[in-house]
Amino acid sequence: MVSSGWCFLASMIFAYGIANLLQSVAAARTTVHHSFDPGLLLRLAGHRTYLIGLGCQVGGFVLAFLARRDLPLFLVQASMAAGLGVTAVLGVLLLRWRLPAAEVVLLALLVVGITGLVLSARPAPSRQLGTAGLVTLAVTFGVIALLGFFAVRLHGAPGSVALGSLAGLAFSAAAVAARPLASTHSAEEFLGEPLLYLLVAHSVVGQLLLGLAMQRGSTTAAVAAMDAAGAVPAAVVGLLLLGDQIWPGREWLAGFGFLVTLTAVLGLTRYAEPQHQHAVTAGRDRAVVGRPPRLGATGPATVQAASTGVRQRATRS
Repeated sequence: MVSSGWCFLASMIFAYGIANLLQSVAAARTTVHHSFDPGLLLRLAGHRTYLIGLGCQVGGFVLAFLARRDLPLFLVQASMAAGLGVTAVLGVLLLRWRLPAAEVVLLALLVVGITGLVLSARPAPSRQLGTAGLVTLAVTFGVIALLGFFAVRLHGAPGSVALGSLAGLAFSAAAVAARPLASTHSAEEFLGEPLLYLLVAHSVVGQLLLGLAMQRGSTTAAVAAMDAAGAVPAAVVGLLLLGDQIWPGREWLAGFGFLVTLTAVLGLTRYAEPQHQHAVTAGRDRAVVGRPPRLGATGPATVQAASTGVRQRATRS
């Protein structure tokens, strides 16, 4: 019998792909922040586009949670990167994004890598984390938040990659918490499990860091950095501590698929071009009606404002 985890996995990929696109458009319409300010999430919540994207991300989060009940973390975490393909296709079709040839090749490699992981992954229930695992997740939360406080000072592509990477680490820790949590058998056990609250804490910080990363340039670079940083730690913990399994004789395929996927994702952080521009201040854009918005410091003038959904007459904030 085919595990329901495969259906959850496929649905998760599409949900995250749509979420990435919608949230990046909303982030591009919000004034760029250079501080680790949780108020950014409240300002983004004022955009209907962001709220729809957040709804898709919550849906993807739930689907990923359900997929982790049976599927190994190395597969679920790496498959999140496949949402980049969905994001890129929708961006080209709906927002007129212009993807460089290198990015198209890397997206194709991503598909090859994910296919290898799907063929090698063996569904199995998770082991439980001990007290040491809970303490490690709590300490990791503090470290990520501290690094994020300093990383917001970076601008342009380096800022996108750094903040996206930290978001990936936060979501990776959330995934580690979610794998054994998904095996709980009752609502009382679920609500009383410390892993639940660590999962929520890491997810909130990860969401804030991802929003900051998307403001600084390329959506693809931010999300790719997030996926690359999040895939390896979760995969290692899953295989060593949580009982994740690979079909006998297919270890080489799992290694090949993971390596190709990681290479493609890391390549996307290098070759991705900025797809949107930002308003440094809302008043400046409204002061000169009909004037094209100023170019951000993160990218060249090769991408038109129309491709991002940002109007030239007035930028919402």
